[in-house]
Amino acid sequence: MTKADIIEGVYEKVGFSKKESAEIVELVFDTLKETLERGDKIKISGFGNFQVRQKKARVGRNPQTGKEIEISARRVLTFRPSQVLKSALNGEAPPENHAEIDAREEEADEHDEFDESDEQDFVEEEDGKP
Repeated sequence: MTKADIIEGVYEKVGFSKKESAEIVELVFDTLKETLERGDKIKISGFGNFQVRQKKARVGRNPQTGKEIEISARRVLTFRPSQVLKSALNGEAPPENHAEIDAREEEADEHDEFDESDEQDFVEEEDGKP
């Protein structure tokens, strides 16, 4: 799905003109982008959470040459789908109490510490084994 597809969907379902639909979609995406650039978290109930996380610099390895290289510190965007979205993707009935589930997920997110080892790059050795 592209941004143009989203604009078309808004146009068809809401009844705004295509120009108005495009302006609304652009405004939503601009707002999301600005929020993430500030480092703020975005929580969309029933959909999921977007969060910018800081990754430290670390040493990596070029898989072709085996040479060590420094991977610079950077910010990465993570997305964690809500239980409601997970259920929908798996063809399951949605959880009964959305508000209660959202509250539990938010509480879990507040206590969840990011561990860079969760997102390690896998490097193949010369013999082809990880």
